[in-house]
Amino acid sequence: MANEADSRTSGSAFPRHTCTCFEQSRATNRRRVRFHDDRQDTSSPAWQHLLTLIEEAAADGREVFRPLADMSPEQRRQIITLPPTIAKLTAVRHFDLYGSNLVRIPPEIGAMTGLEEFTPYTSYRLHWFPYELTRCPNLKRSTVSTRALYGNEKFRPPFPPLRSGGEGAGSTCSVCARPLDGIGIHRAWISLRVATDVLPLLVDACSEACVQALPTPPDGYVRTPHPGGPGIDQSAAQYA
Repeated sequence: MANEADSRTSGSAFPRHTCTCFEQSRATNRRRVRFHDDRQDTSSPAWQHLLTLIEEAAADGREVFRPLADMSPEQRRQIITLPPTIAKLTAVRHFDLYGSNLVRIPPEIGAMTGLEEFTPYTSYRLHWFPYELTRCPNLKRSTVSTRALYGNEKFRPPFPPLRSGGEGAGSTCSVCARPLDGIGIHRAWISLRVATDVLPLLVDACSEACVQALPTPPDGYVRTPHPGGPGIDQSAAQYA
């Protein structure tokens, strides 16, 4: 498990874990990071409550969805990912996850085709996003704590090395949506502008051809998809 500690984060109304994967206020020489390997307790009342909130939002065609606002402080702390059923939230325009304890978001967020604004601000354990977020065609605004992101422009924290399967893996190719069952997964990191921010995105592709079809990252970031790990040179001068 990535390093973490219990605390009350400044400005937060509920207790949650803080993260010491890497320094989020200054550059350090830390060369290795790992995924948070927390496992969601899907039998907990918190998870069941979240499932109910999603079903209610899908049923009433809600355009603004703030699930944490309807959960107790302890329930909020227990939620470290989101269920695949967020794919039902096609009417949601603003998805607000302010101050969450999330460590990952599932690829099914790409089915939220009505999404225009995404707010996971002050979610300091959320270091990356699924590539499927780029499938939200109307997403124009985001508020993300960029200092908590792998490869962020200011502090350049490293990316975890990738292996087949594992954290955040979806059931279909991130690029072409082909089913991944029985197929060797080609995993890659890529940094792309999504809405307001440049985000580190995790790609689970069905082939090297799909990896090669990915867009070119912006200046100042690694200019190709990569496997992460301490050998990746993030020097802005090299990639600008």
